[in-house]
Amino acid sequence: MATVLVPIPSTDFDPTETAVPWAILRAAGHRVCFATPDGRVGAADDRMVNGTGLGPLAPLLRADTNGRAAYAELRHSPEFGAPLRWDGLGAAPYDALLLPGGHAPGMKSYLESPAVQAQVSACFAAGKPVGAICHGVLVAARARSDSGRSVLHGRRTTALIKRMELSAWALTCAWLGNYYRTYPLPVEDEVGAALATRDDFLRGPMSLTRDSPTNLAAGFTVRDGAYLSARWPGDAHRFGHDFAALLAA
Repeated sequence: MATVLVPIPSTDFDPTETAVPWAILRAAGHRVCFATPDGRVGAADDRMVNGTGLGPLAPLLRADTNGRAAYAELRHSPEFGAPLRWDGLGAAPYDALLLPGGHAPGMKSYLESPAVQAQVSACFAAGKPVGAICHGVLVAARARSDSGRSVLHGRRTTALIKRMELSAWALTCAWLGNYYRTYPLPVEDEVGAALATRDDFLRGPMSLTRDSPTNLAAGFTVRDGAYLSARWPGDAHRFGHDFAALLAA
């Protein structure tokens, strides 16, 4: 079985994109370890967990029942309670890397971390499996290979699509400001610019239906060799199972 490293920020990571794949990988027999900036236990975006400030849109935008249940279980797991430090990852033995997403301000330390990007570059160079979902794909897009290009240059990928990102922002900006706009440039545009051709960015079918343990077909992922990507929390179950299959292969 594989050891999978999951780097996360101190706060604001998405609960579904982190906890659902963790639960699936653990059930498949893999060992999952976490890493935070300072080795202290991280905390998910409270708004995604509890729907705080989302008003009548909370049922649509917050984590669903499956995501919240998985995060509640994750918080009490021993591996989540004893994370590694980002600056010590170079000496940590692991077989695969999983990059969750999230869009709140606390994510920026993770999305912009040279230490985390260095691990992504090393994994791609070694041919280790790498999975990235939503904003997590930005970490891969910003990691560089020896050529100086993004490690995603020449690969196919998906990520949070612009239509989803801008729709969530438009629905909430009157009272939440840029909560759903982590950066002025949408994720799809930054990731697309890192690719060899814009045709290598796959948006998948547009749907507000989230996948579930009994409806994996509602999710969407893109696999390119040992690299797997997904778009949003609604793909998390499909993403987790497809990543487990990638590890088994």
